[in-house]
Amino acid sequence: MTQTTAKVTAVHKERYELIPCRDGLRPSAGANSAPLYGRLKTGIYMNGMEPYPTVGDIVDILFNPQGDSVIIKTHSRRSYFSRLDPDPGGHREQAVAANFDYVFIMQSLNQDFNLRRMERYLALVWQSGATPVIVLTKADLTENPSRQLGEIESAAMGVDTVLVSAVTGSGLDGLEKYLQPGKTCVFLGSSGVGKSSLLNALMGADVMTVKAIREDDAKGRHTTTHRQLAALPNGACVIDTPGMRELGFWGEEGDEGISGIFSDIETVLGGCRFSDCRHQSEPGCAVRAAIERGDVAQERWESYQKLKREALYAENKAAAMREKSERNQHIAVWSRQRKKEVW
Repeated sequence: MTQTTAKVTAVHKERYELIPCRDGLRPSAGANSAPLYGRLKTGIYMNGMEPYPTVGDIVDILFNPQGDSVIIKTHSRRSYFSRLDPDPGGHREQAVAANFDYVFIMQSLNQDFNLRRMERYLALVWQSGATPVIVLTKADLTENPSRQLGEIESAAMGVDTVLVSAVTGSGLDGLEKYLQPGKTCVFLGSSGVGKSSLLNALMGADVMTVKAIREDDAKGRHTTTHRQLAALPNGACVIDTPGMRELGFWGEEGDEGISGIFSDIETVLGGCRFSDCRHQSEPGCAVRAAIERGDVAQERWESYQKLKREALYAENKAAAMREKSERNQHIAVWSRQRKKEVW
């Protein structure tokens, strides 16, 4: 088998869709053409010697013209998005996407609009190393989105917001400056927010299945079932993700992402009279004073506290998993050396 380089365009449990790269890193022409398929070399990935690849990753493969190729290495990433495994028994990192420039945080202008969820998404995007863009979908469902825009302005200062409708096409031109040739955007949002509809509108064709939302609560049904990269006609790429309501932090950079969107609260924290203030009923608490003045909303303070607790848990868990991975690598190296000595 010949070693070459490829880009991951979709993940199906233990099987990966790939497109070959030219010039070492850039995908070859026809990113939406029939892909290659690959599986991980278990001896490398199961022992923690390489990070598990995800959509957008550049990987080295042993090309097999007769069947699935073998993935042997994951290249370094310029941006990366992951979350805590949402499975009930999952206490590990779940990769979502890699090597992207922007993340479209998508919220629909119906009953499913959720400011607290958007805050969580923003913290995770800042943690990833990419630039967030808030995309309010289904603009055709409301004549006056001023309430939502006001809430976003207070919670996401400095982040661009674009209103779009995949039905009417309004606002799509506002996305053009992000969807440039060679750039990659991730669509992030809960089920039914309109990610697949927007991708179809940008592609000019029905490349993704779309399901109607439930009429009783305006919540979506799962449409996208796996992460997938698609190339737009102009040469930009989009990574569509399954609807994710629950996004848990992973890694040691969670605090950085939280600081990026709660700078107003962290500024207030330094003004308490006592350094060990619990921000409950202590005298001289700057946080309680800011809440009473209306400078900080109680709900925003509670959201900040919740995300900080989750980030601390994720940091401790990631450190434990890293130690386990290092042990596995040492065991693998020792095992190979022993085999050489025996033979």
